[in-house]
Amino acid sequence: MANFRTHLSVAVAGGALLAVSGWHAALWSATDAGPLAALTAFGGILPDIDSDHSRSIRLIFTLFAVLAVVGGALLLQNRLSPGALVVACGGLYVGVRYAFGSVFKRFTVHRGIWHSLLAAMLCGLATTAVSYQLLQQSSWMAWAHGIALVIGTLIHLLLDEMYSVDLVGSRLKRSFGTAFKLFDYREPGNSVIMLMLAAGLAPWLPPWQVLVDLLSQGSRLWR
Repeated sequence: MANFRTHLSVAVAGGALLAVSGWHAALWSATDAGPLAALTAFGGILPDIDSDHSRSIRLIFTLFAVLAVVGGALLLQNRLSPGALVVACGGLYVGVRYAFGSVFKRFTVHRGIWHSLLAAMLCGLATTAVSYQLLQQSSWMAWAHGIALVIGTLIHLLLDEMYSVDLVGSRLKRSFGTAFKLFDYREPGNSVIMLMLAAGLAPWLPPWQVLVDLLSQGSRLWR
């Protein structure tokens, strides 16, 4: 499989291409291009969240912990004293970075459900919902954020499959087919749960017609 540096480098390049191309095509502004590039890069390492000892999982849960601290500080700043706020934010960081991270490792297997198109779809929809509902982004940009994350995730999965082909020996490695798959065939129950979570996000998503329009304009740009 591709290593962390390869995943991140290719996803960063893909994110830059996506952001700049969309900006030149007037799909979004120059200010909006930066977050789209960052989300694509993040998607490029996201599937390795199920690898217990990878650099990706440490980086991802550190980022989640920082976001939890920022969110907690914004929500609690008017309710707690400065000292209590510091303690609460410290607890959030430790809880997300170490406690939740350890639980997550316990119940995930590398190249399992998180290396699938179903997981990419769920993460894209979740990103869209957060962008639209919490960050108050427009329907157009919320869908664009979700698509950017999905593109980064697909880059990761495709790289893993490409590295599963031994061109020198003209053979397929044992890992071939374990990354770019529809869902986790070994644990269908996990896939059903993930599908239910994706369906549960429907009330918080922007109008679907906006997604259709965005994909339509994006496909014309690609052609």
